[in-house]
Amino acid sequence: MNRKTLVLPAVVGLLAPVLAACGGSGSGSGGGDAIVVGTTDRFSATKDAPAPVDPAYSYDVGTWNILRQTVQTLMVQPKGDGDPVPEAAESCGFTDTGNERYACKLRDGLKFSDGNAVTAADVKYSIDRARAIKSDSGVFALLSTIDTVETSGDRDVIFHLKTADATFPYKLSTPVAGIVNPANYQKDKLRDGFEIDGSGPYTMKADVKNDVMVKATFTKNPHYKGALKVKNNKVDMVSFEDADTMGTAINKGDIDVMTRSMTPEQVQKLSTATDGDVDLVEMAGLEIRYLAFNTKAPTVKNKAVRQAMAEIINRAELVAKVYGQQAEPLYSMVPASITGHSNSFFNKYGDPNVAKAKNTLAAANITTPVKLTLNYTTDHYGSVTKKEFEQLQQQLNGSGLFDVTIKGAAWDTFVPAERKGEYDVWGMGWFPDFPDADSYVAPFLDKDNFLNSPYRNSEVINNLIPQSRRAADRLSASATLLEIQDVVADDIPFLPLWQGKQYVAARDDITGTAYALNSSSSLQLWELGRGVAG
Repeated sequence: MNRKTLVLPAVVGLLAPVLAACGGSGSGSGGGDAIVVGTTDRFSATKDAPAPVDPAYSYDVGTWNILRQTVQTLMVQPKGDGDPVPEAAESCGFTDTGNERYACKLRDGLKFSDGNAVTAADVKYSIDRARAIKSDSGVFALLSTIDTVETSGDRDVIFHLKTADATFPYKLSTPVAGIVNPANYQKDKLRDGFEIDGSGPYTMKADVKNDVMVKATFTKNPHYKGALKVKNNKVDMVSFEDADTMGTAINKGDIDVMTRSMTPEQVQKLSTATDGDVDLVEMAGLEIRYLAFNTKAPTVKNKAVRQAMAEIINRAELVAKVYGQQAEPLYSMVPASITGHSNSFFNKYGDPNVAKAKNTLAAANITTPVKLTLNYTTDHYGSVTKKEFEQLQQQLNGSGLFDVTIKGAAWDTFVPAERKGEYDVWGMGWFPDFPDADSYVAPFLDKDNFLNSPYRNSEVINNLIPQSRRAADRLSASATLLEIQDVVADDIPFLPLWQGKQYVAARDDITGTAYALNSSSSLQLWELGRGVAG
């Protein structure tokens, strides 16, 4: 058997799974033992972040993947991607021509996992709560276009928006808009720890050691009523220290599925294997990596320093030496395949050119070599991140124009530090909130940006972002989106590096793996089943 399944991209700019993994998704079984899924995501409750899985706080792909299994949203991205469809809602839609009034009717008979009814008042409570708490994760900004939330009876919810927002249905599919049980979530305070009470397809029990969740057990919620078809009764998600340990576990049969993050070496070995009982599913992804700048920091305050870095960094070499076929160079914060993408950085800076960078710095009277520290997280994106930053250091220092030091920190230390403005330059990854260019623009550039970046461009905030959201046909928003990307390429508050593919490895009796992740890297555990080994 071919050990590698390639999931082909869909048309019209979105990348979607269209092939089933070995055995076919239709052969799954709801019975049997728990399916065990491995991940290198780390889930910690710390002094700076005591409420990692509260929908009003959570804003990273790992914790969102916990919430997507347990907390129901009005809308959901469909299995094959595309426009969001009703989930907790029976129907949703704009009721005016200006895309400023959005109404949803809840499904009849919705219940929380404790058996209590879910009402329109609970939806309003949940969304108003996230907006009011305004956690420092910045996730509340996804709801920033809401003016007021109104209810009518037990099943009707009406959103009145401040301005037109064609992307609003997507935002209602994200965990920050998740419906929580008011009996367990205070109106003005985050819920500490790892307990979750919602109406999603699963309930969750956390195994916590020293404030770190090492395993999450998802059990099929008997009260769940929604659009999703749950193909198993139980899934255990186990968190591993690193990809190598996770790889050993799947080879031994201790886990059934391996998700993010695998090393390039693991992907290469699995993709070329012609025997064994572990299959690799490759699918296009929308993950990006980039450098972020504190534009008020003395070292990079002068735009010429950031522009010189853009003129030196060789993305093709970086990708080839670190990630191989797992990634490709990226020249905009909006990745290729998303409607509105532009190679804005390449258009402005062209191929790497040290002489050009030297002239840029000299024209701005910048003394060289410029001393910088590049900060990165050691555990959130996999151990290969260190190698990536060693390559960036080598490229910049090799130019003779920079004196770069690199420094790594664990995610639970890294995030609070960058939010407090302790880093001048740091590396980040981004998995989109939803597959639209707005998700690569507004979270970074709007006034409530999630990085707490000091960079502000009034034209982008006040005119271009609102203008792009008025376009119900997203193709017609392209001109505005291209203008935004050109502004970013000129000012460089962020420096895009690459976009990556995504992979799932599974033992060959597991079905539904082609749909285990969608293009936004959202984990869909309900798609997994247990069939017959191939």
